[in-house]
Amino acid sequence: MTRADLGKQPDQVSAMFDRVAASYDRTNNVLSVGNAPLWRVATTRAVDPKPGQRILDVAAGTGTSSASLAKSGASVVAADFSPGMIEVGRKRQAAVQNLVFVEADATKLPFGDDEFDAVTISFGLRNVNEPKQAIAEFFRVTKPGGRLVICEFSTPPAPLVRTGYGIYQRYVMPPLVKLSSSNDTAYDYLNESINAWPDQRTLAAWIREAGYTEVAWRNLTLGVVALHRATKPHA
Repeated sequence: MTRADLGKQPDQVSAMFDRVAASYDRTNNVLSVGNAPLWRVATTRAVDPKPGQRILDVAAGTGTSSASLAKSGASVVAADFSPGMIEVGRKRQAAVQNLVFVEADATKLPFGDDEFDAVTISFGLRNVNEPKQAIAEFFRVTKPGGRLVICEFSTPPAPLVRTGYGIYQRYVMPPLVKLSSSNDTAYDYLNESINAWPDQRTLAAWIREAGYTEVAWRNLTLGVVALHRATKPHA
């Protein structure tokens, strides 16, 4: 098995990410045409980490976004269900203070209730086989008054942009993947999962359904990516 399918069985998805871990960050930068660092900056600003806070970064991969959050002085837990990603992340982020890696399933987080000042996930929620259950888990471990930030591929609202993005996915992305990735077939799943993912409004409804309030989103790169934010209300 070199790639997962839209059934998103955890063992398949985990194994797929194990195989691409070494080249994952480089490939993402290539496929995003340099936008990945900009999306990371926007996500970090939305999380707004502060010294002394405890932050959970789910589906953290190699910990690139986690390291950005930890630079604030916050204590960051980078959680991922891919042992290969965690192994690479621990090596690459070894010098980063206040950052620990934990192997964890987003739908069954190994943390207590109300533990984190903020929970965030970037480009990982669509890889979860039960995304609503994952959001419910995020809500459980978020402190009252705490924040949720989800950065994920989404649906460009403008028809012309949607058409152009579809052309990019079909004709431009495949040769780029072959040049930059150690497992180009795994990235076939990337396009499939993006196209099957719901739009901004639907994801916002899921977040409200979990119990969060003050739900809002902001489109990045013309809506190719959306940044959703929400707050867990005080009891």
